[in-house]
Amino acid sequence: MTDTAIDWSTHTAALWRRHRQGLRAIRRLDPVRWDQLHGIERQQAELARNTERFLAGEPSNNALLWGSRGTGKSSLIKALLNRYGRDGLRMIEVDKDDLVNLPEIVDDISEQPWRFVIYCDDLSFETGESGYKALKSVLEGSLELPPENVRVYATSNRRHLMPEFMSDNLQSEVKGGELHPAEAIEEQVSLADRFGLQLSFYPFPKDVYLQAIDALFPQVTDRDTLHLHAIRFATSRGGRSGRTAQQFFRQFSGEFD
Repeated sequence: MTDTAIDWSTHTAALWRRHRQGLRAIRRLDPVRWDQLHGIERQQAELARNTERFLAGEPSNNALLWGSRGTGKSSLIKALLNRYGRDGLRMIEVDKDDLVNLPEIVDDISEQPWRFVIYCDDLSFETGESGYKALKSVLEGSLELPPENVRVYATSNRRHLMPEFMSDNLQSEVKGGELHPAEAIEEQVSLADRFGLQLSFYPFPKDVYLQAIDALFPQVTDRDTLHLHAIRFATSRGGRSGRTAQQFFRQFSGEFD
């Protein structure tokens, strides 16, 4: 049994370790708080509502958070655990390469009294990979229904989780006035479609980025100078995001009046 070493009454999260073929409790959680996230209020509200329904035993969806890098997808999942851990939410992080073990992991927690989110960070599949098949069975079941106390929350830079090639579109056909996607496209879309809640994340507009900067530097009075340096920093990093704001804070905290 993979979870025999985990005391879920005292630990809210665990990692799957492939070499030991079991779970290891996470002892040092990322402390990011819900109120520390800025610029993604709509995504926060939708994910919170879905998670609260899940915790209450009401109908809820698996969730896919997709979009640009550094826009808060992973931080939102971590903050979610910190917010709802005391309400019975538990989380298991599983690497993409270990998804073949997902059915066994789910079997071992399906009778637990807790509500589990299987967390897959930076999830995507390349052509020829087959790990997504185990994920499909957990998302919607096969002959056996998926357990009622498990949901999958994944983050990805790809909307459909799988590569999309121009050649796939060229194989699509129009029959009787209707577009029939090629088999490759159907396969790409079918996996993402199993996530009933899909939240999109985009690079921050300038004003939202500066709001995140202001929240990280509440004591600074010279906002013009702060904003000037923050924008220059974002330009050097190639984009504005919550991650960029955090990196700016780590580098320049205490240097502005």
